[in-house]
Amino acid sequence: MLGDQRNNSDLFWGPSCSLEILQLRAQVYASIRAFFKHRCVLEVETPLLSQASGTEPTIQFFETHDQSGLKQQALFLQTSPEFAMKRLLAASSGSIFQLCKAFRQGEVGRFHNSEFTLLEWYRVGFDLEALMEETAELLVTLLPSLANQKTLKVPYKAVFKDAVGVDPLLASVTDFSAAADRFELPDAKSICGQDRSTWLDFLFSCVVQPVLVNTPLVMVYDYPACQASLARLKRDDKTVCERFEVFVKGIELGNGFLELTDPVEQNRRFDREIAHRQQRGLPAVVKDQRLIAALEKGLPHCSGIALGIDRLLMLRAGVDDISEVLSFGFGRA
Repeated sequence: MLGDQRNNSDLFWGPSCSLEILQLRAQVYASIRAFFKHRCVLEVETPLLSQASGTEPTIQFFETHDQSGLKQQALFLQTSPEFAMKRLLAASSGSIFQLCKAFRQGEVGRFHNSEFTLLEWYRVGFDLEALMEETAELLVTLLPSLANQKTLKVPYKAVFKDAVGVDPLLASVTDFSAAADRFELPDAKSICGQDRSTWLDFLFSCVVQPVLVNTPLVMVYDYPACQASLARLKRDDKTVCERFEVFVKGIELGNGFLELTDPVEQNRRFDREIAHRQQRGLPAVVKDQRLIAALEKGLPHCSGIALGIDRLLMLRAGVDDISEVLSFGFGRA
C-alpha cells in the first residue's frame, strides 16, 4: 500500500492497493483499448444513472433521486451498461466497447465490491462462437499465464452433470435438494426455495466452479433456457440458450450472449422477472421501455459480453482479495 495511511485519529485514509497495482491497471486499460482499436471497435460512453433499472431478481440496485425539477425523479445506478449500449447498436453505431463502473447493492466479499469495473463489448455480425474466440484472444493478451494454454469449451449440461450428478435440464427441485444434501449444503433449501434457476446458480457456484479451479481457461456454453436473460434460445434446441460464461482458474470473469432482438419476447421476460421479484418481496423496479423501443426499431444481429476487470486484475497480480486491486475498496470509499 502507498505511504503512511494513518492520521492522529487512527483512521485509514490511504489506498487499498499498491502503486504497482495502479500502474498495472493503467497498463491493462491501455492494452484493452489497443486490442479493440486494432479491430476497429468504437469506444463509447453511456450514463451511469438511468431512469430505469434492470429487472433481475438476483440483483439489487442502488437508487437515488433527482430533486432539481418540480417532481422528484427516481434514478438508478447501472448494474451494467448493456441497455444503453444496445440503444446505440440500434442507432447503427456498429461494434462498440466500453470500460465503465457498475454498481450492485449488497455485493461485498473476496470477489465482490459494490462498485466495480466492467469491460463490455458488442460485435455486430458475430455469432457466439466468434465472440468466444475473440474473448479468448483478449484474455491471452491480458493474462500472460494463459499463453500456450488450451481453451476448454464444455456444454453446461455436461459440466453440471459430471460435478453435481443430476441433469440440469431435466432435474426437479426435489432432485436439486437431494444433491444439496449429498454435498452438505444446509442453507440451500432456504436460499433457493422452489425456483429452478436459483437452484442452478447455487449448485453451479458451490459444486461446479470448485471443479474448474485447476483448469486455466474454460468456456461453459449452452446454458439452460430458464437462465437466458437477454440471450436468444437456440434455434434447434429450445431447452438451452445462446449464452456462455468464461472462467479462469475457477473464477468467473465474463458472461456472453448471442443477443435477443425480439422486443415482444424481451418484454415478456422482463414481466416474468418483475413477477418473480414481487413474489419474493423485493423492491419494485422500473422496466426500461427505451430498450424495448430500440428493439422495436431493430437491434442488429450481434453478440456481446461483460468482463469483470477487477477480478482479471486479481488473477494478473496474483492477489486473493478484490480490495487489493482497488484504489479504495468498499470499506474505504
